[in-house]
Amino acid sequence: MESISVLIVDDHPMVIEGVKSLLHTASSIQIAGSVNDAFSALDFLKNQPVDVVLLDINLPDLNGIDLCGKLKKEFPKLKILAMSTFKERSYITRMIEQGASGYVLKSVSQQELVDAIHQAQAGRMYLSMEVSQVLVSSPAPKAIPLLTAREKEVLACIAEGLTNHETAEKLFVSPLTVDSHRKNLLAKFQVKNTAALIKFAVENQLV
Repeated sequence: MESISVLIVDDHPMVIEGVKSLLHTASSIQIAGSVNDAFSALDFLKNQPVDVVLLDINLPDLNGIDLCGKLKKEFPKLKILAMSTFKERSYITRMIEQGASGYVLKSVSQQELVDAIHQAQAGRMYLSMEVSQVLVSSPAPKAIPLLTAREKEVLACIAEGLTNHETAEKLFVSPLTVDSHRKNLLAKFQVKNTAALIKFAVENQLV
């Protein structure tokens, strides 16, 4: 039986090393490589096709949900397995909607991860037990938006009560850029003002 080639996409080196450690004794799986961001993943796959991508959701440049959709468009046969600390219903369903073949948590055991990779490669959906329980038991909440690294910085400054000019000075960008990010944040959070934005961010532990 040919081994299944796997690419790990995660921005935390310790996570990557942990996954490699889990899989190194699985003779049926070959680690083709690892990258730390979305655009590196796209570049890697253009030069070296793999069977399965283990994809984190919280990446520094492009979130894993959007990346999943891009990868499925560019590489339709590619199998994508989400691997995340997030177990909110909205993240799980959005990954599946974008074409993911499964969703496991980063606390996954070696055997479960190997099983998930094999199931994905075989064209079957794999959801870890905790993920399945979330889908069955939890109502569909208001989606928690995924933010870029810069949006997170601007949000933190807003939560501190900084003005656009003060935020611009702190982040070394123009006030117009800060204002643009602020408007994007209001739209993403579907709120009308800064107070509601901060309230939602605090309630969902985003700041």
